[in-house]
Amino acid sequence: MADLRKLTALLLAGALAAGPAVPAYAGKSDRAAQAIAAAQAKIDSARTIGAGTELPRRIAAAQAELARANEAKQSGHNEEAIQIAIHAQAMADAILGETTQRKEAAAAATQAAAQDQVAGAQAQAEAARAEAAQANARAEAAQQAAQQSAQQAAAAQAAAAAATEPTKVETTVTTAQPATGARRTVRKKAVVHRKAAAPARPATVTTATTSVSTGQ
Repeated sequence: MADLRKLTALLLAGALAAGPAVPAYAGKSDRAAQAIAAAQAKIDSARTIGAGTELPRRIAAAQAELARANEAKQSGHNEEAIQIAIHAQAMADAILGETTQRKEAAAAATQAAAQDQVAGAQAQAEAARAEAAQANARAEAAQQAAQQSAQQAAAAQAAAAAATEPTKVETTVTTAQPATGARRTVRKKAVVHRKAAAPARPATVTTATTSVSTGQ
């Protein structure tokens, strides 16, 4: 935008340089020629910054006014040529100003659109990062839940294995056999394997001792 203003200033300076002030003692013909040259320089400057595309009708109108000034000069109507050329210069100045404003507005709109695109891209990137963080959190929670389920399953398997182990029940049976001159008592132990019906409660083991005596 600043560069466009500088370019416009330079073009205006060139236009003014092309038509310096005419000394008071110069003839009307010279003054008309200078005015026409200044108007043509300003119209060319307007075309340089794009007025031919932005404001083609107004450029054409200014050029037509300049052609009238040339015709008036060639016809010997120098005073009229000077006035027409000055009007053409004013038209060119207005075209230069409006074209500059349009260029600046277009540049500002382009810059704003670029900033909006950058902001939109940043917002999308931020949303993607947030979504990725949420996905990681969900994956971590699922992993922890799986570990807990595995631990619970292992504990359940251990409990089931403990419930199926047999319980040993010892029963002692005592028998007496006759012996010569003395009474002898023989004790035998019988081991019976039983499965406990309720693993949660310890089995009650009852030991029965039976004594059998025989005499002569």
